[in-house]
Amino acid sequence: MPAFPGFLANARYVYVASYDGDQFDPNLLSQDRDAIGAVQNAIQNWGKLTLVYQPSDADIIILVTSRPSEDLLAVYDARQAPSGNFLWRVMGRDGLQSGETPLVTQFEKGFESVQKHK
Repeated sequence: MPAFPGFLANARYVYVASYDGDQFDPNLLSQDRDAIGAVQNAIQNWGKLTLVYQPSDADIIILVTSRPSEDLLAVYDARQAPSGNFLWRVMGRDGLQSGETPLVTQFEKGFESVQKHK
């Protein structure tokens, strides 16, 4: 798993979208919309971060893509997104399925590891 940036431990608010748009974008592929929902549900159940629905309200932005070959989850600094480089990224097959989101689990573990060191 890639190293998790320590300053992300201070994040409180997270915005989740796809690289191609937010969950309300009518042109968004259904698998990306489903992935956004799965990530939002996993984060809500985890309870360490608060979901927001405007990127301007977020500390970090999570962008996802779901494809049959591979899913991707990337974390961006909300003040630099989407022009900035991702801070942390994981990829894997079936990584963002509803109810089973191993990529989000990796994100949560990384987040918790840097929180312990604060």
